[in-house]
Amino acid sequence: MTLTKRCIAEFIGTFWLVFGGCGSTVFAATFTGADLGNNVPFPLGIGFAGVSLAFGLTMLTMAYAIGHISGCHLNPAVSFGLWAGKRFPGSELLPYIVAQVLGASVAGGLIYLIASGAPNFALTGSNPLATNGFGEHSPGGYSLLSCLLIEVLLTFIFLMVILGVTDERAPQGFAPIAIGLCLTLIHLISIPVTNTSVNPARSTGVALFAGAELFSQVWLFWLAPIVGAILAGRVHNALFSTPGLEEASRLREPV
Repeated sequence: MTLTKRCIAEFIGTFWLVFGGCGSTVFAATFTGADLGNNVPFPLGIGFAGVSLAFGLTMLTMAYAIGHISGCHLNPAVSFGLWAGKRFPGSELLPYIVAQVLGASVAGGLIYLIASGAPNFALTGSNPLATNGFGEHSPGGYSLLSCLLIEVLLTFIFLMVILGVTDERAPQGFAPIAIGLCLTLIHLISIPVTNTSVNPARSTGVALFAGAELFSQVWLFWLAPIVGAILAGRVHNALFSTPGLEEASRLREPV
């Protein structure tokens, strides 16, 4: 498969990840009966659990759809982690990352366009358009250090799972399920802290349309996930890899 076709697959996959995950946050997380003009005695929105599941399902569905084409990274941190784990060539990092950021940005723009069609729409609150943030833009008011630590830690675990389940020695065909469920769990843990990034493209794609103040915090959601991913790649390669399998594993399983 040519690099161009693989980058197109990454564009489509990252678009779906951001549109499905962030879109569920914007459109469905806090929906109530009042929004329908009904006196419904309970909320209709999907809440934190629903948003977490939406992110996991987008990853799972795309891993089966394009994993055999591009590896289904959908995330610059994943690409860096696979490179650090000797599963992905450094020469292809930039094209993949450009495709991922473009896909996320198109998704962010469409979310903004659709959301702006609702009555009384405004970019208000700490996390408009499902942006990530720290301090006053953390859903729970967590500090920069807390947000840095959790993003590094959770991205580290995410990459350890990806590298493990896509190893030649792992059961074949189940990697997308494990990866999707891992991303779901990551969101269940950290939505109150950072609104969950672990993905620089996802953070950038929506922040572009949420205003300068939110965009000014995006640097953290590039730094922390990439650091966590590279650490995971190095650790997995040093402790758990078997000589000769790295190249055989490269892009064979969807990640």
